[in-house]
Amino acid sequence: MFGIAAGLTVIWYTATFSVLSFTQQAMRLDSTVAQLVTGVGVLAGLFWFVFFGRLSDRIGRKRPIVIGYIATLVLLFPLFWVIGRAANPDLAAAAARAPVVVSGPACRYSPFAREQADRCGQMLDYFSKKGIAYTTVRAPATVVTVGGVTVDDPTPARLDAVLAANDYKLGTVVPGAAGIVELLLAIIALSALSGATYGPVAALLTEMFPPRIRYSSMSIPYHIGCGYFGGFLPFISQYVVARTGNPYAGLWYTWGVVAIALVVTVLGLRETVPIARRAR
Repeated sequence: MFGIAAGLTVIWYTATFSVLSFTQQAMRLDSTVAQLVTGVGVLAGLFWFVFFGRLSDRIGRKRPIVIGYIATLVLLFPLFWVIGRAANPDLAAAAARAPVVVSGPACRYSPFAREQADRCGQMLDYFSKKGIAYTTVRAPATVVTVGGVTVDDPTPARLDAVLAANDYKLGTVVPGAAGIVELLLAIIALSALSGATYGPVAALLTEMFPPRIRYSSMSIPYHIGCGYFGGFLPFISQYVVARTGNPYAGLWYTWGVVAIALVVTVLGLRETVPIARRAR
């Protein structure tokens, strides 16, 4: 139960909260546009929850959840690549023309710290929160290069100026109509992944336990799975992004949890809808 709850929770969090933070922070999308597009996309995708819930009445609860987990493992990164390209295509182009390299002795980074302890960690914090892709190199001293040129005195103001000179658009962006449509379709597709795993769950949980223990049996493992795995998603994702320098790398947390949930579901979840009921 823990594994199933964790898997469906991280998919839902990723399809809603992670999309908003990714477009608004990493891709520099205008905050109003990001909120409106995410809100409209999530609302438009609500029908998936009803669709897969009704489908599970006919084919069983387990099958849509397994399909949703497999589809998430296959489509999670491609859908976010589509979102990134639609939201801010110039950002990836600038990174290809003038790559950023952060060199330092240790580069310690903590997602919980208000301010990073060392200079190298501060650079990782600066670039990761701006959505700038970078690579890290171990070196005796902290050095930042942009397009192969060393940045002297890498303060935030100086880094802003150097990045702007290398065509990194640090202000907010508003995509055109085609980009907005592409974003909406990608978010609706992410909602389908969430709907496939979440839609059957309410009925599944009530069918798994007898009435006298149902409330405790449902709520304890479900909320522990949701609270810990879903609650730590933003912190762990940000840590992975900062350590790798890849704005998409935080998705590996979602991918890993879903992979574990898939194994648990396939091996441990028993079907709760009787065959005779499914045949009707």
